[in-house]
Amino acid sequence: MDALLIAADSALRTVFAHHHAKRANPSHATGSPLSGAMAALMSETEKREAAALMRVNHVGEVCAQALYTAQALATRDGALRQHLTEACDEETDHLAWTEERLKELGGRTSWLNPLWYLGAFGIGYAAAKLGGDRISLGFVVETERQVEAHLQSHLHRLPEKDSASRAIVATMKADEARHAQEALAAGAAELPAPVKGLMKLAAKVMTGVAHRV
Repeated sequence: MDALLIAADSALRTVFAHHHAKRANPSHATGSPLSGAMAALMSETEKREAAALMRVNHVGEVCAQALYTAQALATRDGALRQHLTEACDEETDHLAWTEERLKELGGRTSWLNPLWYLGAFGIGYAAAKLGGDRISLGFVVETERQVEAHLQSHLHRLPEKDSASRAIVATMKADEARHAQEALAAGAAELPAPVKGLMKLAAKVMTGVAHRV
């Protein structure tokens, strides 16, 4: 019962609460992103596109929270549960950073965040219960690899002048790569190619919808 209550609390906080990062926002190193000369350099079209991309990144972090929370709930391995919980905490930094950047850009988070969370939670829980811990960790590896590639594409798509968003995305990308390596070290199994393909298809649908909604 305690585990269920913790999972429910995590879901409500992820989808509805305002998030606070434990680490400093990487964009602060670039100065105030939309003040003075920087604001003049970015057109309204560039701001809208940057906001849409950061909304997609925020949705990715909502899904990561759901995945880790579901896997932590499903596993019976205390050490693995602790590992997943710590990774989940670090992803909260990403949520806070992307939320802050969206506000600076005049954007908003996705209206479908509850749906994204439920879908990712279901996948994570099913993978952990049906496949066991090694398959569960395999989902972490593949998810983080796909997110890393996705973030790399955003570094190419973000407006060149938007150094603040770029700083956030670059830090997130490094964190996701580390999470994948940690899952591999913990004994992750390689997922079958059809499963990886389905994950890529689902991610493509999610990113396409979140870019607009």
